[in-house]
Amino acid sequence: SLVVIQLPAEISTYLLGGEQISSIGRGLCVLLGISLEDTQRELEHMVRKILNLRVFEDESGKHWSKSVMDKQYEVLCVSQFTLQCILKGNKPDYHMAMPTEQAECFYNNFLEQLRKAYKPELIKDGKFGAYMQVHIQNDGPVTIELESPAATVDPKQLTKLEKQQQRKEKTRTKVPSESSRERNAPRNKDDPSASSGAEGDVSSEREP
Repeated sequence: SLVVIQLPAEISTYLLGGEQISSIGRGLCVLLGISLEDTQRELEHMVRKILNLRVFEDESGKHWSKSVMDKQYEVLCVSQFTLQCILKGNKPDYHMAMPTEQAECFYNNFLEQLRKAYKPELIKDGKFGAYMQVHIQNDGPVTIELESPAATVDPKQLTKLEKQQQRKEKTRTKVPSESSRERNAPRNKDDPSASSGAEGDVSSEREP
């Protein structure tokens, strides 16, 4: 997973038609990009990090001291597959993003885990898969990027490497070495060295 966290003084989400979906005051705006390799392990890691990240000031005004739970602030989550973008030249490619149906299940589970670990009424979300207008009044501005600890491997790149390796192995099998070509080359009948005698044998040249 790739998560972008912003500290809003205020945030609202609207559908394209202008209908308001949800809004919060101070708290966290969480933009979640779900990878096709994400599992329950990554989900739990992100939930812990989001709720315990110390990005707010304490009572004395000291920065980077309190978490969203410490302050009892709200969290607004928005699923954003474009965070899994990989550029191919100048064109965005999203093959690393989890497919829609699977991602929706993962996202709903993510929200459920947040609500279990915190106060359900303080966890808000947009509308999955909808085209929305997100109005963020970023405080600071502060924007923090979190990435799940699992190593990310591009399956297409892995397949490409495997194919290259297979081609190399086939090349080694099909192209014999110079020495093996010489050993396997057919002998010419007119070649004196083709006789049963060893090369350099002069017994046939002895006078009777």
